[in-house]
Amino acid sequence: MEIRNRVVVVTGGGGGIGGALSRRFAAEGAEKVVVCDIDRQAAETVAAEIGGTAVCADVTVESDVAQLVGGTLEAHGRIDIYCSNAGIAFGGGPEASDQAWRQSWDVHVMAHLYAARALLPGMRARRDGYIMGTISAAGLLNHILAAPYAVTKAAGLSFFEWMAIAYHDEGIRVSALCPQGVRTAMLTQEGERNFLTAGALEPEQVADAVVEAIRDERFLILPHPEVGEFFRRKAADYDRWLRGMRRLRAGIQEER
Repeated sequence: MEIRNRVVVVTGGGGGIGGALSRRFAAEGAEKVVVCDIDRQAAETVAAEIGGTAVCADVTVESDVAQLVGGTLEAHGRIDIYCSNAGIAFGGGPEASDQAWRQSWDVHVMAHLYAARALLPGMRARRDGYIMGTISAAGLLNHILAAPYAVTKAAGLSFFEWMAIAYHDEGIRVSALCPQGVRTAMLTQEGERNFLTAGALEPEQVADAVVEAIRDERFLILPHPEVGEFFRRKAADYDRWLRGMRRLRAGIQEER
């Protein structure tokens, strides 16, 4: 799918990957970019910069997502590309709070579900549309220090896989963005995640990969090519991969 003359919605669009996506879509000639964020000022800043429309919404609230989609349809007649990009990060394991687990689930799974419920009737009727979800390499490879993040990202990936299976023949394209470290506020907000900074990409590099993948209509978007190799090794020998992950976790914990 070409981006020129398309109507695009980006959630979590006020900064980080979402901000870079919004700017890149505008540069590619999108007809309209709707920048959605829970932070109204952040959304308005990016939208003003690119000539887009700012919407303040909490993607964990289904009525907010329905209003985002409905308002865009009313204003522009269609949504061609929807980037379900909002994310949140909590570390720890089973001891992490119920709130951390529930919030992670709401942002990384339910927000995608709410978007699909609102988008699919129109896209299926037109037999055209693109839904891209920002997942994470953690959805493919786990995260050795952050169970709430890894588990819910894996669930989100599974939902996008399901949609790609169910709706492809109806003209709807689906992609899952699975970067490793990206230089955003999320990467640096917790010291325990700094092991990802060595090979971290800029958000603009991730946006480049997304544009290329949407043009090619590829499901899996891997801005870090090594993630694909790690994923193949995991599938080839699961026990060996687990041993390697245990060594990596032990080494990081020794350094802390």
